[in-house]
Amino acid sequence: MAESSPESTTEQVIKTLDPASILKSELDQVSRIYNIIVEFFTNYSFQLIGAIIILIIGFILAGKIAKVVLNLCERHKLDVTLSRFLANTSKMLIVVMIAIIALGKLGISVTPFIAAIGAISLGAGLALQGLLSNYAAGFNIIIIRPFVVGDTITVQGVTGLVKEVLLAYTILTDEDGVEITIPNKHIVGEVLHNSRHDSLLELSVGIDYSENPIEVIEMLEESIGKLGIVSKSRTTQIGIDAFADSAINIGIRLWTPTENLYSSKYKAYKAIYLTLDSANIKIPFPQRDIHLIKELD
Repeated sequence: MAESSPESTTEQVIKTLDPASILKSELDQVSRIYNIIVEFFTNYSFQLIGAIIILIIGFILAGKIAKVVLNLCERHKLDVTLSRFLANTSKMLIVVMIAIIALGKLGISVTPFIAAIGAISLGAGLALQGLLSNYAAGFNIIIIRPFVVGDTITVQGVTGLVKEVLLAYTILTDEDGVEITIPNKHIVGEVLHNSRHDSLLELSVGIDYSENPIEVIEMLEESIGKLGIVSKSRTTQIGIDAFADSAINIGIRLWTPTENLYSSKYKAYKAIYLTLDSANIKIPFPQRDIHLIKELD
């Protein structure tokens, strides 16, 4: 077999590196791309225009339907979070359906996309299990409405006013303005105390056995009623709570707005002390009498 001479190899390399041949190659490539684009628009121009029109109409229709759903929910006085969720969900479903119709108009099969979305959703669901459970619990709270914004709830040992209910978590506030964030999955399925706008104050004071407890109860009812801390929708209860070892314990149960809970507690105890002090009623301290018996020989 004849071997190529060094001169012919050099000529081939020079020819390959020739600017004219490189330019011609690039022009041929651009021409092929141009022909492909022209062929595509020639064959699918009407389908492409139809798909774009369908998408535009679909987006406009989805926005209008979302507004109708939102107005309908507001007219029926549904929760704000639930109303927005339903409006956004309806809009998203319509956009997805319109996108499927538009892809079908272009002759693109959506079956592989649906399968891929299903696989991705399964993986994401397993990875975001805790987050999704919070969203499911939040949706349950919004639908069932065991409490609303402004209610006082106690759950998981935490008490506060409901400031905001979101799909993932619920925000409470206490008297100090501290925000408490509770994931919704820790609310649904748990024992929930809802006292609406008020909280219960349970107070107690002991008086000496030499005093008349009925008169003391009447005095305390009058002094606490003048403080203006008691909720008007609930009745204050004052009575004998126990006959203890060193005192007769008077129990006071009153409902007060949650945002003034500790302030009301301190005002109530101050009024109790001043009332008993002005009437010279003794507040005894715990004591025991010990008798020593000497054994006789």
